[in-house]
Amino acid sequence: MTSQLECAMEGLIRVFHSYSCKEGDKYKLSKAEMKNLLQGELADFLAATKDPMVVENIMQDLDENQDGEVDFQEYVVLVAALTVACNEFFMQNQK
Repeated sequence: MTSQLECAMEGLIRVFHSYSCKEGDKYKLSKAEMKNLLQGELADFLAATKDPMVVENIMQDLDENQDGEVDFQEYVVLVAALTVACNEFFMQNQK
């Protein structure tokens, strides 16, 4: 039987590759692919910010090697940071 964590990990992998295979290197997200991923998968997070440069800023922050693309490891950093922020938000609201 597959655990919840294993399912979550599989979901992260599937989401990444469903967007990364559209153009260029199929193992990296281009800026356009990253924008589509954010809009398709994290629309509520994007709607909560009023910054029109949010996608560009996220891309710049994640692209550690400055190759103009986001690889899987860089993508996981985003997911982990958002997960930590959500956990902190929920913990504060439970007090």
